[in-house]
Formats: sequence, C-alpha cells, structure tokens
Amino acid sequence: MIKITIPSNNTAERKYILDIIFDEFLGLKFDVIENNDCKDWIIEFENKQALTIEDTFFSKYPKNLDYLKLENIPFKIEELDIFAASFFMLTRWEEYVNKNRDSHKRFPASESLAFKQGFLDRPIVNEYVDMLKRMLLELDSNLTFKKREYRILLTHDVDAPLKYTNLKSGLREIVGDIIKRKNIKLSIKNIIQKIKVTLGVEKDPFDNFDYIMDVSEKVGVKSYFFFMGKGLTKFDNMYNSGDKFTNDLIKKIKSRGHHIGIHPTYDAYNNVAQFTKEKQELEKNLDTNITFGREHFLRFEVPTTWQIWEDHGMSWDSTLSFADKEGFRCGVCYTYSVFNVLTRKKLNLKEKPLIVMEGSFATYQPNIKPIEMENKIKLLIEEVKKYNGEFVFLWHNSSFNTAQWKKYQDIYERVLK
Repeated sequence: MIKITIPSNNTAERKYILDIIFDEFLGLKFDVIENNDCKDWIIEFENKQALTIEDTFFSKYPKNLDYLKLENIPFKIEELDIFAASFFMLTRWEEYVNKNRDSHKRFPASESLAFKQGFLDRPIVNEYVDMLKRMLLELDSNLTFKKREYRILLTHDVDAPLKYTNLKSGLREIVGDIIKRKNIKLSIKNIIQKIKVTLGVEKDPFDNFDYIMDVSEKVGVKSYFFFMGKGLTKFDNMYNSGDKFTNDLIKKIKSRGHHIGIHPTYDAYNNVAQFTKEKQELEKNLDTNITFGREHFLRFEVPTTWQIWEDHGMSWDSTLSFADKEGFRCGVCYTYSVFNVLTRKKLNLKEKPLIVMEGSFATYQPNIKPIEMENKIKLLIEEVKKYNGEFVFLWHNSSFNTAQWKKYQDIYERVLK
C-alpha cells in the first residue's frame, strides 16, 4: 500500500486529484495522511523508498477556496506542481474565475491557458501521469498499473434529423444563398433538392443515420446519438421528439445496438427545471433511460452544469471541448470523475472529454483546407493512442450532403479507417 502525506490545507482538493491520478488513472491503492507539519506531497512505498514532490500551489492558500481567484491562474502551467496542474485542467476552475465569454456565453479557447501557452493539442495531464508513473517505477519496480486500450467513441448530436420537414423549412438557407452568399447557382441546387425531397424522389440530406451506423459497425464500435427535447430559444425545436420519424429512427437505432442519449437544449446547461423537463420528455417519447449525453452548442458553466447532471443521476457527460478549437480542453483523454469546486466534492458523474467536433473546423475555421482538417484530426488521434486513451469524436448527422460540408464529409470515414 502506498502512503501519501499531504499538508492540512485544501484537503478536499488534494484528495480528489490524488484519487483521480492514483486510483482512476493508474489503478494504484493508497492511503492519505494529513500532517500539519508537512509542506509538500510525500509518497512512500512499502520498500521504504519515498518520493517528495514540491507543493508549488495549494500551500500558498491556507484557507479553503482562497485559490479560486482570477489572479491565481498561472502564467505558465509549468509554475504548478503536477498535482495542482492536473487539478487546474480537470476541474476547469479557470473557467469559473475567468468570466470572459463569446456571443453564446461560452468560455472560448482563446481565453484558456492551454491555448495561450500552446498546449491545447497535447493531453498534458496524461503527460504528467506518464511522468509520475515512470518516477514511481524507479522507486518500486513491482508496481502494477491499470491496463488500458485505445478506443474510439463516435458521437452524433441530433440537432435536426431532417432538413426539410415542411414547406417553410430550408427557405432561410435559400434566401441566404441569394442575398448573403450571392450564389444563385447554389440557391437553385437547394431549391431542386427541396422539391425532390418533398416529392419523395430523393432522401432528405440530413437522414444519414444508416450510413453513420454502417461506418461505426465497420470499425467495430456502436455510435451514440444525442437527441433534443422541447427548448425555449430559436436555436432549438428543429423537431418533435415524439413525431413518427423520430420514433421510427429510435427503433432502428435500438435494433442495431447503438446508443441513445440527451442533447439538452440551448438554455438547459444552467437551468435545472428545463433539464428536468427535457430528460422526462425524452425518457417518455424515446422509451429510453437517459443517462448520458452532451450540451447543445457545447454550452457549459463551471460547476453548475456538472452539478445539474449529477443531481439527475446522469452517468457521464461529453461536452468539454471548445466550440471554436479542437483539442484537449481538460488536458486529458481518459474518462474521469468530476469535481464541484464550490461544494468541494467529488461527484459520481464522469466526464468523457470531447476531442474533436467537426464544426470547430468548418464553422470556426472556414478557410481550412480538407487535407489540413484531416491531418489535424489524425494528429490528435495519434496523441490519444500514445496513452491508450479514448478518442471522442463528434460528427453531426447534418454535416453531410450540404454545400458547406461537401468538401469535408469524406474526412469522417477516412480518419476512422
């Protein structure tokens, strides 16, 4: 049994990160001892060897929650010891103290230390854990660690299962083709497509569910489809979770052994009552026990969103990637238990950090070339493979068969091969 002695301050925070690293990530059993006279992190082994890691952060703030201030965000991640640095990345307390937001009230990548310091493309917590693992083995070569295998988690937010549901649908895009994009040829293509779909001679361009499941099964996994309930804003209500098409689609997804979760609407990320209504609606209409999913527009608020999910008995969330930039928002490619920085409690809820959303490229980097997008995704996959992690990939069903996505859509299947 490993014995870890810690200072008697910020003990909930210290015990949380030790539990994540030693238990959840490394699979090691350990005991924690609090000591008023201790100044650093002291790790002792049964063979009497010991490793001391200098405490560069928590000891500076003896009172609980004293650290939780904007001015305490480090200028460089290297200023923190590996435990404080990992706590910083996993808990996202940076986002609680930094109130800057984009037009959708989201914490943007550009505000993050990871982006500013150029390590958003690196799972830096995995790097720290790997470094610690090597140090531990130097002192006790008999240690055995949790075995992991690289895996892919294919996820699909169903914002709109169909593009054309009535005579009005698609008209805004067609008008935009003419007025905003000044592309008459494109508007004509969309008009013809709408007519064909309406007449039933062509499949709706967003109805790509069979294709998505086919691709997933080819690579030996099952897809996760996240559906929406009735929302409150203009960004919601593209369909009714109880309509015939959705009902038939759910039956098809279940029959093929794929998975169904929740995609809470635009305002549900910090609205308890709204989240409750939507979860109840989906469980009734989809005849499914809803226990996992991802927030719409990747809207997320520390620690409110996690606590809402916890209080509703959810098993895992996969919201945490930046909308405007792909990469490792949490600095890790492992699933982990989350922490409420205000109540100072480890939650039962797990986070499966999203690594790539296709929209982070085409929507926020519209001039990116397909080969550049493909190479970047492959680079991130290789980073995840280094640590036998989980590559969580989001590709919407609506990101095929449209003018915006035509040059990118083949990337999905190529990177999975």
